Amino acid sequence: MLKKTNVEEKLRAYRNRINAERNILQQVQFILQKEQQKEDQITAELTGGQDDSFNDFVISKLDMDRVYHLDQIKTICIDYRLRFLSTRYFKGKIPAEALIEIKSLEKQHNTQLKGFKIIAPSKLFKLENADDPLLMAPIGNGYYYLIHKWGNDLHPMRRLLVLPFRNLMNLTLTILMVSYLLTMLMPMGLFTNQDDSASFWLLFMFMFKMIGSIVIFYGFALGKNFNTAIWNSKYFNA
Repeated sequence: MLKKTNVEEKLRAYRNRINAERNILQQVQFILQKEQQKEDQITAELTGGQDDSFNDFVISKLDMDRVYHLDQIKTICIDYRLRFLSTRYFKGKIPAEALIEIKSLEKQHNTQLKGFKIIAPSKLFKLENADDPLLMAPIGNGYYYLIHKWGNDLHPMRRLLVLPFRNLMNLTLTILMVSYLLTMLMPMGLFTNQDDSASFWLLFMFMFKMIGSIVIFYGFALGKNFNTAIWNSKYFNA
């Protein structure tokens, strides 16, 4: 009643199953190798690529809500004291999600992206000495496409805290305001027996000169500059 076992058929079936599994494994390995090669290529471009002003995007496939002009980027960088530099100066770790986004865009637009740039605070860049991030790729004509954002948001008071460093006018007004407040708080009796307006303004001028000198010394000693000068500078003290 039981069918006899054909050893040759069993051997052939086993061989075919093993070969099929091996082929599937080889295909998976091939796909993984291609993906790894692609990631290595993207990483090389991120860490050592040259500045590029154009990528061959298919405009109709872009999310226009993620397109920004250089003037808009410059304004935000100046307001929040950020830098907009090539990814080769970035010393932070670019997350895997960003690489996935890049691979997805390259596949969707059938192109190899290059010229990546990042918006981030100065401390996240390896800046050359002249003596938290948004990954972008250039579209062309001064426009950039936001690929990926990661990390923590900026402190809500950052714009106010860096306002004095926006330009010379803001710094001067800040020094005047601080000097005035300190003069108001300072007991006049420590300096003079006369509590009149002339003594007040004389003390105010002394305060202004003292605070101004400290700020100038601090700026020169540490190579600091105004937001308008550093937003796209690769130099630490430029």
